[in-house]
Amino acid sequence: MMPLTMANTGEANTIKKIGGKEETRRFLENLGFVTGGVVTVVSEIGGNMIVNVKDSRVAIGKDMANKIMI
Repeated sequence: MMPLTMANTGEANTIKKIGGKEETRRFLENLGFVTGGVVTVVSEIGGNMIVNVKDSRVAIGKDMANKIMI
């Protein structure tokens, strides 16, 4: 298991765990980041990422991406 920040661009990954406080987990879940879901990194600039999750593109910061384990 590794954080989403270490994923390769264009590679589909399965979400294994979502860390952080309850409110953070709920926020990520509302964006489509759920355990067992597939996430693909589209681009990464300075640690901030644009990812494809559930057929939509989402921009997340480095701190949030570190809470998503793949």
